[in-house]
Amino acid sequence: MSRPLPPLGWFRAFESAAQLLSFTAAANELGMTQSAVSQQIRSLESRLGCQLFIRKHRGLALTDEGRKLLPEVTRSIDAIRSATAPYDRQTNADVITVATSVSVAQWYLAPALHTFVTRHPGIKIRLLTSVWPDELADASDVQIRFGSAKDNELKYHALGSDQLVIVASPTLLGGTKAALLTDEQLKEHSLIQAVGTTDTWPNRAQAFGLKDSHEATLQVDSHGLAVDLAIAGAGIALTSKFIATPAINNGQLVLANPNSVEARDCYFIAINSQQHAATSSAFVDWILELTQS
Repeated sequence: MSRPLPPLGWFRAFESAAQLLSFTAAANELGMTQSAVSQQIRSLESRLGCQLFIRKHRGLALTDEGRKLLPEVTRSIDAIRSATAPYDRQTNADVITVATSVSVAQWYLAPALHTFVTRHPGIKIRLLTSVWPDELADASDVQIRFGSAKDNELKYHALGSDQLVIVASPTLLGGTKAALLTDEQLKEHSLIQAVGTTDTWPNRAQAFGLKDSHEATLQVDSHGLAVDLAIAGAGIALTSKFIATPAINNGQLVLANPNSVEARDCYFIAINSQQHAATSSAFVDWILELTQS
């Protein structure tokens, strides 16, 4: 069984006093009393079984053991500071954490995030991606989620259109710009839908003017993946118009039905923490401008 390490505070007191050669100066640097610094160093010396300082009338001097220990302690403390800096929200006031749907990250943030960085060069962003809303980090400053915005406790803004569309690769449809596939034609293809929502083929097909309810052949965990599969020609997707719009605009997808139907779930954005309110608001304003243009 390994022996427990001395407390980190003892090493911090030693390093500060060794750098400044003064218990009083070290106490001022660490926000401690002089007696507390002195006691922690005595505890460290007792634990290590050696003397680290020579106490002089007008200051301190390091012993040979102290001089050997100092660079190792300094390197170790610097390594701990470096390792924990990304998690220190107080020292990263210009960093906002955005927990986002994978689909929004893929189809909106990835192609356009450079425009936000260019517009706001002083703001750094940490992106966390998730498929399901409950996987999003509570510590995030901004959340982009999919689901029922009405059930969300935060003040939210809907992103883009909350409509459903039926889309397919133009190659799958013989190169046409758009089509109106009948029930019989749909049965000739694999049907794609996202799970975790009631906006499914059986529930919504008739809202598109189709007579049959239809059953999905391929079920995926996000609208983004449904769009990816449709682009690849794997089938015809019932999916979010918001997520499909970039692929429709660049010609990767076409409408396989001219209608759109109101979705029961949507994508929305909300500020989760007021700690970085100004920078979070700047990000929210930017993405609303991006997705509503």
